[in-house]
Amino acid sequence: MHLMTRWFWNFDQHRLHTFWRLWINFSLFLTLILCYEIVTHSAGSSPANAVIGSILYLCGGLGLAWLMSRFIDRRSFKDYGFHLNQQWGTDLLFGLFLGAFLLSGIFLTEITAGWVSVSSINLTTSPLPFWLAFPGSVFGFTAVGVNEELVFRGYQIKNLAEAASGLKRGPRVAIASAFLISSALFGLAHMGNENATPVSSFNLFLGGILLGLPFLLSGDLALSIGLHISWNLFEGTIYGFSVSGMQPATHLLVIQQSGPTLWTGGAFGPEAGLLSIIWTLVGCGLVLIWFKSRRRLELALPLTVYSPSDSRD
Repeated sequence: MHLMTRWFWNFDQHRLHTFWRLWINFSLFLTLILCYEIVTHSAGSSPANAVIGSILYLCGGLGLAWLMSRFIDRRSFKDYGFHLNQQWGTDLLFGLFLGAFLLSGIFLTEITAGWVSVSSINLTTSPLPFWLAFPGSVFGFTAVGVNEELVFRGYQIKNLAEAASGLKRGPRVAIASAFLISSALFGLAHMGNENATPVSSFNLFLGGILLGLPFLLSGDLALSIGLHISWNLFEGTIYGFSVSGMQPATHLLVIQQSGPTLWTGGAFGPEAGLLSIIWTLVGCGLVLIWFKSRRRLELALPLTVYSPSDSRD
């Protein structure tokens, strides 16, 4: 019985083992998404309902992370990447800029190559005019960006890095292992999206690398959250591409795609095209330059250290 208990419970840390914590967190996150889909479909697709649904989804994600920190992980919520200060805000703003820059690069490359053309502007399926429907997209992509970064980067990398460190791996190996596993899970999680391909799964794995890199270098989610929000927002709502297989209801530009699917990603969006790989690598380089210019370029080794909440202020 004691051996069976040890398979579930870490007696040294007085909490569940890593696998079970990750399983509980991801299962509850999927349940949250399911509830969000049920509620939004039941309430209708009006802009007001979309905004309210997004706010509730965001609050649900933050609430879930707090509950996990308090009752399952037994740690401070800020360990998931919310050491809020002036630097956190600056990184968030740079992340918002970076996502816009990278998607603008993809769009301008396709325009220059003749692979995409703009047929009209300000399209929305909402009964409201574009300028009133637009905030719904902003709220929606903000909720997605925050919640997915909390789950795939803040929660998974932190817990996996601690687990790998506990296996007597060096801290750098532990962080690198957690980084690669979370990136792989991020790619696999999108395999069920409409029009997904092996290329899209690989590109989203690379996307996980890009989004996780700031967390590895700072221990904070600010840049990752900003990048995730603006990447999706500019990809779908501004430039009119599909976002991981989903076509936004509101977008500034209405485009016609005609280039080679292997490069553009076709119906799935840029994340299924080879062009995305190039700009993702550019993004990784810019993240490294940003951190080198702002602070020392080194891994956030505290990610491997578990500090129980009862030892905190």
